[in-house]
Amino acid sequence: MSSSLSRRSTLQAAGALAMAGLASGVAGTTQAAAAEETDSAGDRVVIHPTLPSVPVNNAFTVKVRPLGGSWERVGVYLAKLALIDATTGSNRAQNSSVAMFDFSGTVEVEVTYNPGAFEKVRIRPDSYGIKPEVLGSTVRFTLDRPRNVVVQVDDKIFDCLHLLANPIEQDVPAEGDKNVMYFGPGFHTPPNGELKVPSNTTVYLAPGAVVQAFVDIQGVENSRVIGRGVLYNSKWGAMLIRKCENVTIDGVTILNPRYENIRVAESQNIDIKNLRAFSHQGWGDGIQLYCSENVTIDGCFLRTSDDSIALYTHRWDFYGDTRNITVKNCTLWADVAHPINIGVHGNSDTPEMLENLRYENIDILDHREPQVTYQGAIAFMVGDSNLVRDVRFDDIRVEDFRWGQLIHMRVEYNPKYNTSAGRGIENVYVKDLSYNGKNADLSMIVGLDAEHVVKDVTFENLRVNGRVIADSTGKPRWYLASDGVPMFVNEHVQNLRFLTTEEAAAL
Repeated sequence: MSSSLSRRSTLQAAGALAMAGLASGVAGTTQAAAAEETDSAGDRVVIHPTLPSVPVNNAFTVKVRPLGGSWERVGVYLAKLALIDATTGSNRAQNSSVAMFDFSGTVEVEVTYNPGAFEKVRIRPDSYGIKPEVLGSTVRFTLDRPRNVVVQVDDKIFDCLHLLANPIEQDVPAEGDKNVMYFGPGFHTPPNGELKVPSNTTVYLAPGAVVQAFVDIQGVENSRVIGRGVLYNSKWGAMLIRKCENVTIDGVTILNPRYENIRVAESQNIDIKNLRAFSHQGWGDGIQLYCSENVTIDGCFLRTSDDSIALYTHRWDFYGDTRNITVKNCTLWADVAHPINIGVHGNSDTPEMLENLRYENIDILDHREPQVTYQGAIAFMVGDSNLVRDVRFDDIRVEDFRWGQLIHMRVEYNPKYNTSAGRGIENVYVKDLSYNGKNADLSMIVGLDAEHVVKDVTFENLRVNGRVIADSTGKPRWYLASDGVPMFVNEHVQNLRFLTTEEAAAL
């Protein structure tokens, strides 16, 4: 891919940005000078500098230490989240807490809930199996690997702590490198609230850096946005990656964008790793992906005020198929709409497709959507002449959610968003999907008519509250396996199978 930005303009952009940083009175420093480091018996903790201009939240006090070392306090900040009133449709922002640090080896964590005593505490995702020690209003637990966890007392949805425990950074870019836009600890406001990233450039947000900007990455190749800093209060979406190749996003946290956190369009070979994103305003998706190929989303924590991860083809002036997408090792929490959404937007005039989609090792912590036709922790809402095919889910764990369906798989024509019906859904394999809870409404798999069908869908080892859902066992012979979910399946669904692990292995 050829870039529209010359080498000279690249250097000019970097120079202008450096001058803007000096004008703001914030000087960058190296990570070693910015962070306090502690070593103990091979274990190590890095405490980030204070995030300037980001409000704190005093609901929790957090301390960490290397195994057997000295306690160090971690800053706790305000994250705003969304609660939609199902009667009026209004969005009421809710206060929550987020804290972050880096470590290697084993770390001990101490969290105190400052309002006082509580009856129960839960460290999520449940799949991590973390059982804390409770000492009055304080809990202690250990982490033996980097993880993003939620400390939740008395089942409080919003007054909880999101603890982002990162790996220690390696190969930190050098301040002053001509190919690096370096943001040291401090508050940074690029001109017009926009940061344009050239090709062959690394944008580095050091721990303690807060950048209030929309990050514009268009027509670019071989660039990165990395670090432990924060993109904050972006005036639009936090980041746009369009018509790009070989772009990496790694380690940054996004707080309070006006719209979506990241939008990827008409791009190839994109890696989004260890992104943490929190939104509360309308249309606050986590990652939107349009008309792109060879994209990997890995190790992200997304708590969002619209779809956490949404895959589409055409919309606005974006054109092309979406294929070869992998989402893995992620934790998703949708306060509005879907954790996973596939296929709404497309091109009715020149039909496109979404294919070769992979979802692996994912924890879905919550889903809340009052509108029945927009529900689904895992949702296929296929319209606009899209064809969705060759989709695989492996090891997806869904915890009990507030309001919605476990699965919503539908070929549709929705006049609000579509100009034509979807062409169909084909060849979907779902292995080791589990749901534990009591709030799920009736799931559905629905074709539109005889010409717009859902076909060749297989569930292997689907478990609902520990019960395996299978055609061959665990039910009266005259019942449908789908009754055990429960799930409605209409007459325009072909070759739907529910298998045990043993039955699948024998095929």
